Amino acid sequence: MFSQVSSSCYSRTIETPIGRILAKANDDALTYLDFIDDKVVDENSNHHLLIELETELREYFAKKRQVFKIPLSPSGTAFQTGVWATLCTIPYGLTLSYADEAKRFGNPKATRAVANANGKNPISILIPCHRVISSNGSIGGYSGGLWRKEFLLSLEKE
Repeated sequence: MFSQVSSSCYSRTIETPIGRILAKANDDALTYLDFIDDKVVDENSNHHLLIELETELREYFAKKRQVFKIPLSPSGTAFQTGVWATLCTIPYGLTLSYADEAKRFGNPKATRAVANANGKNPISILIPCHRVISSNGSIGGYSGGLWRKEFLLSLEKE
């Protein structure tokens, strides 16, 4: 599901309705996407993957895109990348509980470990950890801030 890593690295800051995000890519795939808030990032590459990502994110926030086409290459352990691949199976507009995600991942006893792997997701939005909520229906956590998770869930429900 995920691409292999190459040695080149390009980065671009992208403005979104929920704040600035930093995108990083190698020659073949997106490797990182996360909110940067007040951090200053000088490099702004025009690499074709980052330009395409900016277009796809603009379409997503305008409710004109539900599936991203950008190839992904997140860096993590085999367990983490397996969990992140599971996240990518959650359809747009739907949510799962952490327990349901662990079952879908194939290890129903690993709810905490799955939740921890979600928290280390290096590619926000495209690997949709925001679609995972607590079993009791509460929103759960989100490394980008709960207000952003609420925004993303609301955007996808409308």
